[in-house]
Amino acid sequence: MHKKLSLVVLSIFLLSFSFAQERYTTDLFDEIRVETVTYATKDGENLDMDIYLPQNDYEQERATIIYVHGGGFSGGERDGENIKTFCTRLANYGYVVASISYRLTRKGKPEGFGCDCPATEKMNTIYAASEDLQDAAFFLIENRHQYAINPQQIILSGSSAGAETVLFTAYQPPYCYGLDSGPVSFAGVIGMAGAIPDTTALYDESAIPSLLFHGTDDNLVPYGTAPHHYCSEDSKGYWILHGSYTIAEKLEELEVPYWLHTTCGGAHEVNITPITDYFDVIIEFCDQFAIEKNGDQRQTIIEGKQNTDKYTTYNFCSE
Repeated sequence: MHKKLSLVVLSIFLLSFSFAQERYTTDLFDEIRVETVTYATKDGENLDMDIYLPQNDYEQERATIIYVHGGGFSGGERDGENIKTFCTRLANYGYVVASISYRLTRKGKPEGFGCDCPATEKMNTIYAASEDLQDAAFFLIENRHQYAINPQQIILSGSSAGAETVLFTAYQPPYCYGLDSGPVSFAGVIGMAGAIPDTTALYDESAIPSLLFHGTDDNLVPYGTAPHHYCSEDSKGYWILHGSYTIAEKLEELEVPYWLHTTCGGAHEVNITPITDYFDVIIEFCDQFAIEKNGDQRQTIIEGKQNTDKYTTYNFCSE
């Protein structure tokens, strides 16, 4: 009996060791369980998250990726088919993955999140979404033992409005969650067509490894520094944003690892194409930049034709 038990323990140990060697770089887990929980209730609305959990996994401290959907802060959903596929694929690699709902404060507002929406309301919208994201992260950290999560290895990711939310949230000083290990900085951030309203938020203590997908001809969220939606200066919604290119420039100065992934001529659809077309890039970033801390400063250029009459021209797209 003792011999059989020892063989079982040895088998589990060898299996765990093998998974540890390949985790986050190889598709390891075939069975993924999805658990839907309410992480907060605000303004009478339950805010839910879908947690994707690899099954038959003996690791007790797993890296976690939180995904925030897009939709102009007025629409979108955490469980669209493409998002479910993306989250499941990430969980196959050994990550705990959480796709969250958050307050869509522009929902039903006729001015939406465009040029008729006052800049102050835009800022308040991002504040609210960021607060929800922080609450979602706090929920996961509080329940880290139940979900076998390493609180020091949480990666934020988001598309469009979700990208604006994760970038704004990620570039904050470390958060205090009452852990014995001390304040928590996010391990990395993935922005798909995102931007931030203030580059001074990026400094030594707040900057973290970043993967930035963007198209040079994004007409909604600027690739460089420009007005949101390219609104005219006399419009209510005139609001300067700093997109992926400007963020990368700041990270370059700070000597912080980043990967700027540019699609020349790409428009706002670059907010969603990476989850399918560049999944391998996301996997490499999460493992090497966020977890192993072996990232560098990297730029990938996808060739395409720019609209040089309307958007800033970049040498690497015109050569």
